[in-house]
This record gives sequence, structure tokens and C-alpha cells, in this order.
Amino acid sequence: MDHFIGLDAHKNSCTFVVLGSKGQAKRKEVVETNGRALVEFVKRIPGRRHLCTEENSQSQWLYEILSPHVDDLAIVLGRKSRGDKSDDRDAHALANRMRLGDLEQRIYKLPVLFTTLRDLVRSYQTINKDLVRVKNRIHALYRSRGVPTQEAGCPFCAQDAPHAGGCRNPGLHRFIERLRRQQESLEALKVEAQKDMIAEAKRHAIMRILQTAPGFGPIRSAELLSIVITPYRFRTSRQFWSYCGLAIVQRSSADWVRLPNGKWVRASVYQSRGLNRNFNRAAKTIFKGAAMTVEKSSRHPLRADYDRLLANGTKPNLARLTLARKIAAIVLSMWKNQQAYEPGRRSDVKNK
Repeated sequence: MDHFIGLDAHKNSCTFVVLGSKGQAKRKEVVETNGRALVEFVKRIPGRRHLCTEENSQSQWLYEILSPHVDDLAIVLGRKSRGDKSDDRDAHALANRMRLGDLEQRIYKLPVLFTTLRDLVRSYQTINKDLVRVKNRIHALYRSRGVPTQEAGCPFCAQDAPHAGGCRNPGLHRFIERLRRQQESLEALKVEAQKDMIAEAKRHAIMRILQTAPGFGPIRSAELLSIVITPYRFRTSRQFWSYCGLAIVQRSSADWVRLPNGKWVRASVYQSRGLNRNFNRAAKTIFKGAAMTVEKSSRHPLRADYDRLLANGTKPNLARLTLARKIAAIVLSMWKNQQAYEPGRRSDVKNK
């Protein structure tokens, strides 16, 4: 007997609604947001269990603890409700979507095997963002006083000032000094986080292949591995481009025109509306960074393709986008075929 479970998760409580195969409500219960309590409730439901919950900050954790105890677990995007809203209604709607198969697009969650790598990658990325933020604050502080940025020290400690030995602006001196100490501590943490991330990523054999991709190194390879996990999620490179935010969105209207002989044919006028907006931002950053690395390397084989696009009148930003799309297609092909990058085989990669 099949049971369809809707789970509306919150910080302190989780609301369950269980529906039968014909949509009748079998059970409603509020459970504490506790791993053991959630697993015990799911185990008490007989028959085949199909569970559906919304994507949120707890969805990865819920997937890890509940997936071994259900026959099917779907994590979906939430929908806006125009009418009344409550936890019971949300859980009931999720259970009904699971029963009807109205899931649209499931959110892919990492297997337990890659949990450690994902957490280490997030640790590195978070520390790196904080370090960039501190550096920008130092640059902004110098710029606000009209002085050039220095590697170290305070520009206001002028020895030739009337009060030699002191600082002309003690408040800014202390501010810069504290920011410098914060920068040094974050740089040390970044080195430590980077070592842990790369060491964990090297436990996966595919890392040796990914590092040979154009513009890739151990850091980008580890980040991409923690995001994609498996290339077989994407049947073609077009699907991969869409996931990475590199797919071109086109719109058309009044598609059909009538010829003088009365026959209707499709018009060949399309308008580009930029890139798709629903994508993984970390993956897009990785491939755009790889494209910029290739662009700066005069000896890389793909640099000739970039120069050829510029010579034909393509704008630099669009040429960089084309290069990023080509690198993404190469990486997907390498990953699926388990083959390292070979410049001579670039023509074998078809951008379908």
C-alpha cells in the first residue's frame, strides 16, 4: 500500500500529512525538528512511503536522514499561495503533489559520500568571501582619504609631521590596524581550508581528470566536483549550460509568415534575451573564471579561438561567454568519457 507524505519543516517543528493513494488524509502530526523523532515517525507509516518536502536550509539534512527510510524522497521548489496558508495546508499540498506526480523539477541533493567535500568547499568559499570583503574595506578606507593603498602600515603616520612619532589620524590608524590583523588571520584560515578541501577532493579519482581541463586547477576542480557530483545528470551540453547559467534565452513572436503562393512558413527572426536566470551561481563563476584564465594565457590552444572571435568583431564579453560555454562542454565530455583533456581532440566535442 502506497502512502504519500508531505513534510513542512521549520526551525522547531515539522508538520507531517499522510495521504492514501486516493487522496484521503490518513494522518496528521506535528513532530519536533529532531533527527531521531523524524525518523521514528516515518518508520511508523506502513507500506511504501513517498515523501515530499520543500527546498530550504534544512533540506540536505532531511534528505540524508530520511532517504534510507522511504522508497522515494522528492525535494521541490515551493509555490506561492494566494489564499489561506498554514503548516497543515502546506504539508497537505506537498503530499498531494507527490501523489499526483506534480513535482515539476526535483532539487538534486548530494549523496552522503560527498557531504564532507561539500562542507569543506563551503568553508573555503566562505572564508575567501570574507577575506575579499576585508580587502575591499581597506581599499575603500584609503580611497576615502585620497591616498594610495599600501601593502602594510598606516599612511597617516608621517614622520615629518609636527608631532613626529605619532599619527595624524589616530582613529583611522587603529581602524586600519585592526583590519590588517583581520586580513592576516583570514589569509591563514584560507590556506588551511584550501589544504583540507583539496586533500578531500583528491580522494575522488575524477579529480586528476578535471584538473587537466582548460583554465582548471585543484581549487576549481574541487568546487565543481562538490556541485555537479556526477555528469550523468545532464544528457547534453545544452542542459549543462542551462545549469551553469550559460544558456542563451531567445524569444520570438508572430512566428509564421505567409508566402505569395499562400503557404505558411516559420519566420527566421529571433530575439536574444540574454542568459537564463535560474542557474547555479557557483558553477557559473567557475567556468567564467576558467575562461578568463585561458584568455590571459597566450600559449593555450583555446586562446586562438578567443582571438578569432575578437577579430571577427565579437565583443570581448560575448567572446568570453563563448569560451566559457566551450570549456563547459569540454569538461562534461571529459567527465563522461573519463579522459583527460587533449587539445588535439577539441573538435570531437559537439556542443549539442
